[in-house]
Amino acid sequence: MTIILANLPYEKDALEPHISAKTMSFHYGKHHNAYVTNLNKLIEGTDLANETLEDIIKKTANNAEKAGIFNNAAQVWNHTFYWHSMMPNGGGLPTGAIAEKINVDFGGYDNFIEQLKNTGLTQFGSGWAWLVLKNNKLELMATSNADTPIAHGLKPLLTVDVWEHAYYLDYQNGRGNYLDAFLHNLVNWEFVNSNLV
Repeated sequence: MTIILANLPYEKDALEPHISAKTMSFHYGKHHNAYVTNLNKLIEGTDLANETLEDIIKKTANNAEKAGIFNNAAQVWNHTFYWHSMMPNGGGLPTGAIAEKINVDFGGYDNFIEQLKNTGLTQFGSGWAWLVLKNNKLELMATSNADTPIAHGLKPLLTVDVWEHAYYLDYQNGRGNYLDAFLHNLVNWEFVNSNLV
């Protein structure tokens, strides 16, 4: 089974001015595409060649001998999930089932936003900030490098990429400004709700 580069759910300039078409061109066209290409090379002719992306991730997690496969597979998956976590004219107050769960599990939207931003800011180096479902309760977690909640048996609902290549062209070293733009202008709450089901 050849792993493919999934199409973006919008045009490369659709998230402007918050994420530029130039950033999207590099991030999707170069970084994400390279993970796909590398993964296909690494699994060619192996017992993983016919597995799904999620199964490749689960079968190679915590296996030092297959770290290269895991890193590329997880980055393919994480990026595809990240593109769907955003939408043009997104962000702001959540609606639907997720709004109620945020109120119950975080004590309100403002607390949630503050904690999610802090999760992204305090991730040292490259990685991801996630909203996940654990035992039917919302939790925030950060993962380093390519690590992903699905390698830990958790259900991801939302992610924001905090690798520098996700924001450096637009925000330089201002990760906090990028996170503000993501939270207030880009979050795809419809996607989050669809993951709750």
